[in-house]
Amino acid sequence: MKKGKRVSVIDGNVEKALRKFKKKITDQGLLQEVRDRQEFIKPTVKRKIAKGQAKSRWQKYLRDQSLPKKLF
Repeated sequence: MKKGKRVSVIDGNVEKALRKFKKKITDQGLLQEVRDRQEFIKPTVKRKIAKGQAKSRWQKYLRDQSLPKKLF
């Protein structure tokens, strides 16, 4: 028997089978792995991207913690 991801189509409902297949793939992280392997990113660039994402998360946190401006 072949290894792989299988989804059976019941009553010709291809859309439902496609949704199930997509969910299986994303749960196992295969889609993200394929995207990561499409292009090599240097480690220094990875660190720079991660630092920028952390900075934006921190700014969002601070923005959510601040009080709203007075509207008068």
